[in-house]
Amino acid sequence: MSRHWLRLPGFVLYFAFAARLWAGGSGLNVAVVVNQNSTNSVQLGNYYCEQRQVPPQNLLRTSWTNGNVAWQTSDFQSVILNPLLAMLSAQQLTNQIDYVLLCMDFPYRMTATNGANSTTTPLFYGFVPDGAAPGAGLPTSCSLPNASSNAYAGSELPFRSTAPGTSRTNFLAMMLTSSNLDQAELVVDQGLASDDTFPTQTVYLTKSSDVARNIRYTLFDNAIFDTRLRGNYTMVRTNADPFYSFGSILGLESGWGNPYVVGNSSFVPGAAADNLTSFGGQIFENSGQLDILELLNLGAAGSYGTVIEPCAYLQKFPSPQVYFYQARGFSMAECYYQSVTNPYQGLLVGEPLAAPFALPAAGTWLSLPTNAVLSGTTNLSVQFTAADAYHPLQQVDLFVDGTFAQTVTNIPPAANNVLYVTLNGFPTNYTVPASASIESVVSNLTARLNRTTYTNATKVKAIAHGDRIELQSFDSSKAGAQVSVSVSTSAGSAPALTTFLSASGSTFLDTIAFGMRTYNVFYAPSSGSYLLLTITKTNGTVVTVGATNSAGNTSISALTQTLVNNVNATPALQGPDGVTAEDFINYDANVPPAAQFNLYAISAGWNAAQVQANLSGSSPIVIQPSGTQTLEQNLPDLQPRNHLYVTAGLTNLPLTFAFNTTTQADGYHELTAVVYEGSHVRTQQHATQIVRIQNSTLSATFTTLYGGSSTWVGATLQFSVAANTNNIAKIELFSTGGSLGSVANESTAIFSIAGTNLDVGLHPFYAVVTASSGKQYRTQTTWIRLVNTEAPFPVSLTAPPPVLSWPATVGSSYDILTTTNITNGFQLSTTLTPSNSPAVWTDTNPPAPQRFYRLRTSN
Repeated sequence: MSRHWLRLPGFVLYFAFAARLWAGGSGLNVAVVVNQNSTNSVQLGNYYCEQRQVPPQNLLRTSWTNGNVAWQTSDFQSVILNPLLAMLSAQQLTNQIDYVLLCMDFPYRMTATNGANSTTTPLFYGFVPDGAAPGAGLPTSCSLPNASSNAYAGSELPFRSTAPGTSRTNFLAMMLTSSNLDQAELVVDQGLASDDTFPTQTVYLTKSSDVARNIRYTLFDNAIFDTRLRGNYTMVRTNADPFYSFGSILGLESGWGNPYVVGNSSFVPGAAADNLTSFGGQIFENSGQLDILELLNLGAAGSYGTVIEPCAYLQKFPSPQVYFYQARGFSMAECYYQSVTNPYQGLLVGEPLAAPFALPAAGTWLSLPTNAVLSGTTNLSVQFTAADAYHPLQQVDLFVDGTFAQTVTNIPPAANNVLYVTLNGFPTNYTVPASASIESVVSNLTARLNRTTYTNATKVKAIAHGDRIELQSFDSSKAGAQVSVSVSTSAGSAPALTTFLSASGSTFLDTIAFGMRTYNVFYAPSSGSYLLLTITKTNGTVVTVGATNSAGNTSISALTQTLVNNVNATPALQGPDGVTAEDFINYDANVPPAAQFNLYAISAGWNAAQVQANLSGSSPIVIQPSGTQTLEQNLPDLQPRNHLYVTAGLTNLPLTFAFNTTTQADGYHELTAVVYEGSHVRTQQHATQIVRIQNSTLSATFTTLYGGSSTWVGATLQFSVAANTNNIAKIELFSTGGSLGSVANESTAIFSIAGTNLDVGLHPFYAVVTASSGKQYRTQTTWIRLVNTEAPFPVSLTAPPPVLSWPATVGSSYDILTTTNITNGFQLSTTLTPSNSPAVWTDTNPPAPQRFYRLRTSN
């Protein structure tokens, strides 16, 4: 077991490293995959790498030419999976990459003889074959195979700590695509612009009149309850069909079968939006249904849709909890994969790192100036400060040139820290044992809160969710405001307090949900058959409503619909203590024929749900459930609720640690200290500095012979590398995507690189020189932006003689036009193609009383 000393003023803490967990997510943890045969794909990958600061070695170039709709599993494996795994192994990124982003012009659906998956799914947890068909006439894809279950769903755990399936690929995979490059780049911009903005716009959960696709409404209240406890923003459930006119919104969850647009609504940066329907994920086919890319076009940063007929299993679609996870600070990809229990047929599109509710720390290197010279084993110091007391900092890692180098510290919940909880005036406490994790603390504290003697006193049930404990009051005689919560923590006998407990509020929160009960009615009625609903209201008043089958009618749905209509037309049931019948569904085609409806309390709250209902009927009708029922089928959504959160770490984290520079090549390196928030959200913050390592006399110079900070993409870049010794085994040039070429057994080398091989974007260029002894030197990095359009630029003129200078795009051609009389028009004087920037041109024409100049690009 490796150990590390963390020195703080006044005392010394000793910590054992826990297993390394990345999570949270940044460009360091993303592998970007581009299709080298698609200019759009390559340019989009370059754009994403620049915007999210993805290290150049994290980009994989691969090749695909057969369209963007469907491919076979063998195609996927040879084009993406196998090259990706090989690249991660070769670049020593296997344990660093959590996210995989596929950039345009790859197929989105993968097919095999035993089923179809989205292309993102096999990267998440392997290919999932279809199970047996669930019934006659239904497609095999309607099944819900056991192997498709996602253990990460609903976990509220760091991604790497919960294997979501049997596959070892296990990436949070998303596809970034659109009908055009500009629109795809706007999705990136929307995600980036959302970070740490804490938007206050509303999320709308819409229950449409499309009964086959509005089925997620049963999950709305749970998500709303949790989000109300977070207090970040408003989540609203509404009965609404497209076209929606919600204005500027943070999210939308809908269910509708026909194509539609979202009215005059638009999404703020970081929004998640999706529609439950069969073919929303068929993004480049005319499915006759809403294409999820339309939601991205309206500003959403992420969406999800199925690529094949999934049938209406809730588990195949995102739960509205996606918005609660987002409110906690999880990234877009983490939110969606946590919200879908069986995602194998679902395509996830958008910007994976978008996190509008993440709250990063602040951090900086101490006494480490730019280009500081380091040698041997040296001490480095960094300072990180948490955003607030609720977001302590747990782990710090060091990355060198974008690759993980070492864990500096990982602060677990300290053994013998004590957590105190008082519920309803009844206190208890929990002492943290040795080798505890946040998850184990939550699990054990939950067990303590659920001990029979304690729950008998508190009338509160506890449920563990990763680093969160959900508290539900089961005392119907008390409103939420009457159920008190008090929590605190102490160091106990530990040398420091590193375990923290917080509550969402000092009292429980009451529900705004309506009590409900679902009734199923089976078998065709006979002439004179009847249904009778007896309602006992909370004041003891009894109301009966019936419906009798007419002669010759054999439709159970018609009889049930009559009952529903009669319930809603009965005056005695229309007051605040009454009920309403909704969500009628016709199942006459089933065997046996059936109908379904929901009975709701008219008023919100647990007390209103105490209405008693008894639905009975004459033979041959069968009713489920039978007997007297309260409207508490959704009991967890009705009981007053609170949340407890367990975190670990310190809010002030000054670190001094040893760095062995001899493990790195001599020369220039980028050191990045990454701190992780001490919850399962694990929001990252970076402190970055360029240093120079010098442990030998080996050095080299890197010179740009042709190219500048801005260079025409059609140009051929040229670089010179010269070592200071002749004993050189290899000189290798690197840029976006890794190695661009090498020269063996030469002390100097010239590299020519066609700009079109890298395409438009910002690219780093550096060389690694390897001596015959094995020692290496890494040169300084030169950044060059390859462009295909010229932005407006200033031109300066000095005289005599007349000299024009401007910040040129190297490799781009410029026409210089002159005239002595502006009314006579300009004449081309020369065309110049600069090899560096700024460009300079001197007018050697004979002097004139006056001369006017124009400059234009000519390529």
